[in-house]
Amino acid sequence: MTEYERTRTMPALPEHVFDQAANVDQLGTWLPGELHVRAGEPPAVTVHEDRTDEDTAALLRAHKDQMRLEWGTREQGSYAGWLQVAGLDSATSEVTVHLSFFDESHDPGESSVNRSLDHSLERLEDQVRMRVDNAAG
Repeated sequence: MTEYERTRTMPALPEHVFDQAANVDQLGTWLPGELHVRAGEPPAVTVHEDRTDEDTAALLRAHKDQMRLEWGTREQGSYAGWLQVAGLDSATSEVTVHLSFFDESHDPGESSVNRSLDHSLERLEDQVRMRVDNAAG
């Protein structure tokens, strides 16, 4: 099993960050570009990965009271992950993403995963910032 974790501080309330991250219809705005999520009957989703050109049955659960998203594959158990949002002060949040690969064939490697996680957190921050700016303006 291989695990990866990245954290980023964002200038927004944790509720705003979590709401943006948990919006299934907008996951594509911040997930890595090679992953595409289609919602099914909750908590079921289908994840299409461009790298392998495969669709994978997965689960996605949002725990708003804990500010936590959890996901993973359904049948084969090849990977799982979570995203946790924590408030740091009145207008700042810390977002941590954790991935666990149980099947080596699904692990694209440390540099690729860390680059994707960093880019995804940056894109999530951009989406949160746009949402907060639009609400304020």
